[in-house]
Amino acid sequence: MGNRRNYTKETVRSLQGSVKVEHTLAKRGAAKLRQNLASEDFIRSFGAYNGQQAVQQVKAGIDKAIYVSGWQVAAAANSAEQTYPDQSLYPVDSVPNVVKNINAAFARQDQIQYLEGRGDTDYYVPIIADAEAGFGGALNAYELARHLIEAGAAGVHFEDQLAAEKKCGHLGGKVLVPTSQAIRNLTAARLASDVLETDTVIIARTDAEAARLLLNDVDEVDRKFMTGKRTPEGFHEILGGLEMGCERGQAFAEYADLVWCETSKPCLKEAKRFADAVRGAFPHQMLAYNCSPSFNWGSYLKTDAELAEFQEGLGKLGFKWQFITLAGFHSTNYAVFNFARDYNQTGMLAYSQLQEKEFAAQVHGFTTVKHQREVGVGYFDAISNAVGAGSVAALQDSTEEDQF
Repeated sequence: MGNRRNYTKETVRSLQGSVKVEHTLAKRGAAKLRQNLASEDFIRSFGAYNGQQAVQQVKAGIDKAIYVSGWQVAAAANSAEQTYPDQSLYPVDSVPNVVKNINAAFARQDQIQYLEGRGDTDYYVPIIADAEAGFGGALNAYELARHLIEAGAAGVHFEDQLAAEKKCGHLGGKVLVPTSQAIRNLTAARLASDVLETDTVIIARTDAEAARLLLNDVDEVDRKFMTGKRTPEGFHEILGGLEMGCERGQAFAEYADLVWCETSKPCLKEAKRFADAVRGAFPHQMLAYNCSPSFNWGSYLKTDAELAEFQEGLGKLGFKWQFITLAGFHSTNYAVFNFARDYNQTGMLAYSQLQEKEFAAQVHGFTTVKHQREVGVGYFDAISNAVGAGSVAALQDSTEEDQF
């Protein structure tokens, strides 16, 4: 696991200022994330873009890490309140704001549980946040990492694309920055963590496997992949491919806790090639894998057994964090579409059927049946009682108290 720093402890101390500010959620989350990565064969996550999605994940047992995907933030939860493709078009504060929203939702569930004196769920699950290509240069990467840590993120990942031309890893037109520039961004993220004393988990992603453009030829290590051609915009055309991904994975491993190569299809052979290259040079390096919704999974893995066992196979290769970037987007959209279709056809029968499914799910830990409790009405009633305003408490005499 890479922890190389191209700066000194004295530099860190000089940047900390005279007053130490604690970042409890980020520090606690990073410690838990490191423990989970060390103790589990691998951990599963999928993307959440609001607090309620994250809470449902925890209640359903996805409690080792929550992922905040920039793609989903671009599509459905950015500060500009726009629907964007995954091209770094949203304001830079968007992902930190979603991290804050998720931690606020976790806090509310913890407060409800503590007030009621029941349950022992640790709702403060570590959050891994997408920092995309850093929204600029090394200073931008530093500031984004700092804001994500201040929002309570336990881990952050940076990719080696040019921020100004950033694309989803499964789109065309990706432009890589030189290897040394990507390393500067990783170093900036590590420096932010050191200055804030949070031991944040730093994750490096390379898009080299599918990228076909490079910003410049400053790094000798990148030159052998160049074709000698230039685009009208001045970018260098490159071969890309898994070999380049493996070389960048090795280069980034010195600076990152986990390394991830974005791929074009789910393939254990390619995953093994990447793992062998990186772990051949750094035997204890942890890896990450995007089980992307951009893959047509059934067309590559033909049987239920292959699909069910795919992540276990990755885990044996050292892929300790495995995640579905856009599962929150897809599952939410499908659930709403499916209910809307039923409701349009059968009216309140459709909603009653949904309620019956909710009732049945309570045995598995689903609690949204009592939606007023879910959002903290009882918690704020306790505040009303504490300040002498008990006569206007809300849950008392409510339909929820009477009927559920």
